[in-house]
Amino acid sequence: MSVNQASLLVFAALAALGLSACNPPSDPQTGAPAPSARDGLRFMERGAGEGRVAARVGDTVITVADVRREAAVRELVEDPDALTPEDAAFREALEELIDQRLLALEAVRRGVQNDPEARRRLAAAEERILGNVLVEQAVSDAVTEEAIARVYEEQSRLAPPAEELRARHILVDTREEADEVARLIAEGADFATLAASISQDPATRFEGGDLGYFTREGILPAFARVAFATPEGGVSAPFQTENGWHVLTVVDRRTQARPELDRMRPNIVRFLTLQGIDTLLGRIRETYPVTIVAGSVPAGLRAPEPAEGADEPETAPEDAPGGAPGR
Repeated sequence: MSVNQASLLVFAALAALGLSACNPPSDPQTGAPAPSARDGLRFMERGAGEGRVAARVGDTVITVADVRREAAVRELVEDPDALTPEDAAFREALEELIDQRLLALEAVRRGVQNDPEARRRLAAAEERILGNVLVEQAVSDAVTEEAIARVYEEQSRLAPPAEELRARHILVDTREEADEVARLIAEGADFATLAASISQDPATRFEGGDLGYFTREGILPAFARVAFATPEGGVSAPFQTENGWHVLTVVDRRTQARPELDRMRPNIVRFLTLQGIDTLLGRIRETYPVTIVAGSVPAGLRAPEPAEGADEPETAPEDAPGGAPGR
């Protein structure tokens, strides 16, 4: 572990485990004693009553809940709540927390928490953590089973199922070959058998040219135009695409099945999450005015130019040659 990594671990440990304030050393003028190093350092005051203990480090404890949270943050497992002390991922996360706690304890013993740079970093970490917890609460309120079901129904209503069809095709190189395919089919040749014999499409040839079900958007536009204009059971005239010459037959037409909720759930959850965060920030911005003072003012925020005919200032700018015109 590098020095920089160790430093980051110390500050992250102090902040993530609940540092609420940093205490200055004793006042040189009054001689008042310095506050205890434990004051404001939540991780140093935690007792076994706050959960099942996973390890003791000095006078402090690391709980099973701490380990599961660490495993979740590091994405060691899909279901952190199911972790047990016998699991390898549990032990890995616990070892990481023990190292982090040892570094934090030593940092406190040396008074690192009173260093100005440490205090700045801890304050920034505390700010981020508080904001993240607030966002998590807002997302938890926004992403509910009722909200997911509502969005699912709305999306299903706004995007009705598309038509899809199943077709077979035979692909050849030239128009002459395609005309011959059309003649053989018109004379009663079996389409699938003919496709297996002469089609140049290796992906479908041995399936009798079967393309399966597809929508207009799921296949080449030129192919889709002919396929969706051909009636069920009908055979198209020869037509050309970028792949060559085709003859197709439509096997079946149907309305595309409605997507199941479980398949749409990840996208719906993502949408509700972003919506919840946007709503939260919108409300907060109405409470706390924001004024950006650093950098140049964007052109759109500059004061408008005086309207034509408006009173001009009595004196011209100092850098205007000859003073005000017309005087």
